[in-house]
Amino acid sequence: MIEKYQTIYKGGVGELVEKKSRFIATVRPVDSEEEALAFIEETKKKYWDARHNCFAYVLGERQELMRCSDDGEPSQTAGKPMMDVLTGAGLTNVAVVVTRYFGGTLLGTGGLVRAYGGAVKAGLANSQVITKYWGTRLAITTDYNGIGKLQYLFGQRQIPMMDAEYTDHVQFVVLVPVHQLPEITKAVTEATSGQAVLSEEGSLYYAILDGEYLCFP
Repeated sequence: MIEKYQTIYKGGVGELVEKKSRFIATVRPVDSEEEALAFIEETKKKYWDARHNCFAYVLGERQELMRCSDDGEPSQTAGKPMMDVLTGAGLTNVAVVVTRYFGGTLLGTGGLVRAYGGAVKAGLANSQVITKYWGTRLAITTDYNGIGKLQYLFGQRQIPMMDAEYTDHVQFVVLVPVHQLPEITKAVTEATSGQAVLSEEGSLYYAILDGEYLCFP
């Protein structure tokens, strides 16, 4: 598993106008090529009366699969610049369709490249981008004397608590990036003078959004 990668949590729509041509970018998170192709067909049906519906999509944790189409525009003036924006942003598991309503004025090769790339940037600006981390669920049991120290420790590292149970002891769960596990384990042990009990409870991809965990088992 790769340690982390960026993707789209919620897609969005962005638009720009260049010499009366409208370029509408629709961004969607996708987990497979089948999902990407279905999204492309759905968007083409929505904008059935447009001159062009160009697309690009990237799949795989390491961006293993990339496809794009100029859909009738001059070669490499639409799909490639769209793809370049996605890969340049380090995104994967994402698809985008840029719909063009022709405004009557030819834009030239450079103008098309700028317009299609700019439309994708506008679409991404209205989407929710997240970083997915490959992490380990770490269960920690401590006494009430240690909880304040651990809350401070995780607060410094911007790691929110996932679950917490308060009985005669305190048990809570955090998700820690796998590569930080030794460092975090050491810090917890030092902060509680060796009193905390730690237990690893499996690994999964997760993201943190607005201080809350998003889990992707």
